[in-house]
Amino acid sequence: MRFDVFNGDADGLCALQQFRLAFPAESQLITGVKRDIALLKKVNAGSSDEVNVFDISLDKNREPLTSLLAQGVRIKYFDHHFAGDIPESDNLNVNIDTSPDTCTSLIVDQFIDSQYRAWAVVGAFGDNFDGRARQAAGGLGLNEKQLGLLRELGHYLNYNGYGAVVEDLHFAPAELSQRMAAYEDPLQFIAAEADVFETLRSGSVEDFAKAEACAPVIVDNKVAVYLFPAESWARRVSGVFGNQLATANPDRAHALLTELPQGGYVVSVRAPLNNKLGADDLCRQFPTGGGRKAAAGINDLPAIMYDEFVVAFKATYA
Repeated sequence: MRFDVFNGDADGLCALQQFRLAFPAESQLITGVKRDIALLKKVNAGSSDEVNVFDISLDKNREPLTSLLAQGVRIKYFDHHFAGDIPESDNLNVNIDTSPDTCTSLIVDQFIDSQYRAWAVVGAFGDNFDGRARQAAGGLGLNEKQLGLLRELGHYLNYNGYGAVVEDLHFAPAELSQRMAAYEDPLQFIAAEADVFETLRSGSVEDFAKAEACAPVIVDNKVAVYLFPAESWARRVSGVFGNQLATANPDRAHALLTELPQGGYVVSVRAPLNNKLGADDLCRQFPTGGGRKAAAGINDLPAIMYDEFVVAFKATYA
């Protein structure tokens, strides 16, 4: 049996899309909202089963990974987040690169010899690697309108992944993956699945308008902190809005804290684009925190730790 385990954001979706176009096979999809990364514990696999993992931290899945390997499960792992010590096993094929200028879609692109490069471009745009995305698109012969559509698709797929639960999202990530599966070219997907593209576009426009109406509670040349209410639009838009802020202010670090219905905050951190470091180390100082050097988050920051987080955020980037 085969299992494909992937992050529900643009990078996870596009990484899986490339892999399955290159290696067609039926598989069971295991995914969730972008922040639902403890996914390997949901895999019920045994000896000789195959598990392919895309864009979730090995460090956050270490225990179930070790257990699956001990049972004889064959695992391919593609990721760009902090991994920590990597288990040694003949059943584990690791493709992990934590450098701040790559994403899982670009790692899979290299693994499959760039057979479906346009999907890697979409994934890179979605993960806020505009420069790398344009570089990767260099040999595809795309005009600016076509490249702009790939950029939009990446941003919308990424936007769709944010939420506390799948019900916050416009489309469940597994459904999106299934609707993408037939298309070797993302431009074909945009044209043929116009309802998906337009739903995400209109939802993004509405949510961004609400986000832009929120002024930062802290802002200077080095850092900015935003507080969003405990509403579904805020949970959907926070990460992608953070990417937009980072692009518009490349020397500033940004933190977006969205109130949780039960209290506390879900946190998105974006390091300055001109110094894409430190976000993962900062967030790992707090319970449920993790991510990568340029972009990281905290799934549930207790309200009593708000001041402590702001102090640590300023200290990291001031």
